[in-house]
Amino acid sequence: MAGRGKLIAVLGDEDTVTGFLLGGVGELDKHRRPNFLVVEKETALAEIEEAFRGFLCRDDIGIILINQFIAEMIRHAIDAHTKSIPAVLEIPSKEHPYDASKDSILRRAKGMFTAEDLR
Repeated sequence: MAGRGKLIAVLGDEDTVTGFLLGGVGELDKHRRPNFLVVEKETALAEIEEAFRGFLCRDDIGIILINQFIAEMIRHAIDAHTKSIPAVLEIPSKEHPYDASKDSILRRAKGMFTAEDLR
């Protein structure tokens, strides 16, 4: 991958994933695996978790964007991820606003700093 940057992966509802694909985020790796998954009502929890774990294992992905309501479904897998790359960022969707109190990555980051550090 010399000379190439890392990709952004997206796990989200149709509107979120479509928006990122229109923005140019969509890619296939050399094994023809996409860097996105559209989660619909009938998408199995196992399929969501498998896609998330697959993105974690790929060396061409640097950031995983996931709708927060989907992250809640696989919270145990997100909490188990402790490496900095790929970074996991929870984002809102059209139907579900962002709730900082549910974001485990944000809670972990807040725990790294004290009020003294921010002065």
